[in-house]
Amino acid sequence: MSSTRSRGSAWEQIAESFLRGKGLRTLSRNYQARCGEIDLVMLDGETLVFAEVRFRAGRSHGGGAASVNALKQQRISRAARQFLQRERRHARRPCRFDVIAIGRERGRARLQWIKGAFEAS
Repeated sequence: MSSTRSRGSAWEQIAESFLRGKGLRTLSRNYQARCGEIDLVMLDGETLVFAEVRFRAGRSHGGGAASVNALKQQRISRAARQFLQRERRHARRPCRFDVIAIGRERGRARLQWIKGAFEAS
């Protein structure tokens, strides 16, 4: 496993713990679809949440949230459709696309949870 991949996995675990602390329940981590990957698939009450975790050490390029561009949103949306096709028991649930943007502030990790960060494309 590359160091970038392992760091990404560590940030995903931190984000998952954060969301679980907010009452969400994990259904899947690193869900693999033909068209892409979803970092976290969780339940927030009855709502199915597809969460993208993004870490950026600096804000010079807009931070983690800004890195979830239109192409990335499209890939996540397609992967979410595939998840719903495979996991029919969740097909009627309301869905939401969230971003967990992680950055550094004064040497400490700072998480920003952006609920409904984008709509399915």
